[in-house]
Amino acid sequence: MDEIEINSLAEPDLRDPVLIEGLPGVGHVGKLAAEHLVEELDSELVRQVYADEFPPQVTVDDEGVADLTCAELHAVTTEGDGPDLVVLTGDHQAATNAGHYRLADAFLDAAESLGVETAYALGGVPTGELIEEYTVLGAVTTEGQRSPLEDAGVEFRADEPEGGIVGVSGLILGLGKRRSLDAACLMGETSGYLVDPKSAQAVLEVLETVLDFEVDFSSLEDRAEEMEEVVGKIQEMQSQQQAIPDEELRYIG
Repeated sequence: MDEIEINSLAEPDLRDPVLIEGLPGVGHVGKLAAEHLVEELDSELVRQVYADEFPPQVTVDDEGVADLTCAELHAVTTEGDGPDLVVLTGDHQAATNAGHYRLADAFLDAAESLGVETAYALGGVPTGELIEEYTVLGAVTTEGQRSPLEDAGVEFRADEPEGGIVGVSGLILGLGKRRSLDAACLMGETSGYLVDPKSAQAVLEVLETVLDFEVDFSSLEDRAEEMEEVVGKIQEMQSQQQAIPDEELRYIG
């Protein structure tokens, strides 16, 4: 196959579609958020992007049917007066720097073929510690995009995230700007240690406000409760280890 192949499955009739990117990253925040939109709203698979930059493997569905790993774009229709969505999901990012650029260009080509002129990249920004209040940080391609995001509770901090935004999320902004595409990145704070449904929900709540749609969060909240149980067990184990006297530690191992 070619380095990158885009398989067109349908040509949906969408209202002012907006690209939502959510590929794997810190805390799987963007991936969780994007997949939640596809699962909870009226969606249709419209594009598949295959690339030799993805791992050499297949995915296997619940029926045991295998397919070459790929990224997918889903057309998502929303209720109300807001725009429809084109949601980019997948299990992998590119293996090389050059591959990131080629794939991001391919994703933007596919999105633009569906009428997209605005994009939101979703991801997480690591704090290095467990957190209670989930803040969403933002980055934009034009200064005029800041105000509606700030009104929705997004914070813009100087020099954060430290080191910039890497991977497809960063390139959606960088390459999108070169195409005159209005693009923003929404990054939910997360510890960086675990899959974080609460951070994904915080990001989606911003999108709800900015793009004027509604989505049920019940399944994300259930996953968050499961993760809280895991975190609780980890904290309990850590506290038990700290409670062991130093003299007893000499006899372990």
